[in-house]
Parts: sequence; structure tokens; C-alpha cells
Amino acid sequence: MRIGYARVSSKTQDHEAQVEQLKAADCERIVAEKASGKNTEDRPQFERMMQRLQPGDVVVVCKLDRLARSSRDLYNILHELVARRAAASPA
Repeated sequence: MRIGYARVSSKTQDHEAQVEQLKAADCERIVAEKASGKNTEDRPQFERMMQRLQPGDVVVVCKLDRLARSSRDLYNILHELVARRAAASPA
């Protein structure tokens, strides 16, 4: 399954443009949240998405900074995706 992940950092921002881009990328499910990217523990929708991933699933994002805040954070997320036999892809 292709799962889109959209995130904006503050409550006043709108993630609709990301959602539309993920729909255009044929995502079957889209997870969206308004939360700081400071750490994944403060992103409940992200954590729920990661816990529900099945082998073969692909997480699609519009930009890497919506998924991870730093290269170390990205490495850790990609490591978890590999452990779950899932993948990441740009929209």
C-alpha cells in the first residue's frame, strides 16, 4: 500500500497542498498532522502510521523535511522502515 504522510509545523499552517500532491502520487491512504518535527514522539499520527506498516508498504512524502528534521532522524526512520520491510518514496 502507498501511504502518504503530510505534516505542517504549526496549527496555523495548512497541509492541503501536500495532501493534493500525495493524492496525485496515487497514495491509497494519507496521514496528515499539524505537529512540530522536533521529534517523532510528538507526532502521534506518524507513530500510529509507523506501527501499522505492513511488509511492502511505501511511505510517500512531498519533501524529506516533512518526514525528518535531521539526517540522523531520517537515518533512524529509514532504518525502522527497513526493519518493517517497508520503504519511503518522494511524491
